[in-house]
Formats: sequence, C-alpha cells, structure tokens
Amino acid sequence: MPQISSFYGIIILMNFTDHAPAHFHAWYNEYKVIVSIKDSIVKGEMPGRALKMILEWLEQHREELMKNWEKAQKGDPLDKIDPLK
Repeated sequence: MPQISSFYGIIILMNFTDHAPAHFHAWYNEYKVIVSIKDSIVKGEMPGRALKMILEWLEQHREELMKNWEKAQKGDPLDKIDPLK
C-alpha cells in the first residue's frame, strides 16, 4: 500500500484498485482507520488528537486525494501529498 503522506507520526496510505467509496488509510502506532474522502466517515479506532489532525489534513487536501484515488483505480503511480501544516 503506497504511502502518500506522513505527519506527527501519522502515516497516510492508499491502496491500488481498492473498493469504493473513495477513501484512504491512516495508521498511528497500533491504531488504523479508513477515512472516506467525500464525506469524512471514519471506520476504525484512533486517538482523538490524531483523528482531529487526520480530518484537518483531509479538509486541506480533499481535491488531491480524489485525484490520487482516480490514479489508484487505474493503477497509475500516486502523488505525494504535503503533510499537515
């Protein structure tokens, strides 16, 4: 699963040809979540502070994430996305 960003110990990944809806994976220590790009629905467990940063990052990069999702569905290389600012 390609890593597309990381910040404050949080790793953001996206699978090639993964199932709909468009989403990304976020890992922080032993915690893992799946986050829907369009509606920010979170599945999994994550400490509150880390989840807040992930959702803030999502808001900053939603368009880039959707472009990466489209690339992933085609099997094209994914772009790196800037960390949380």
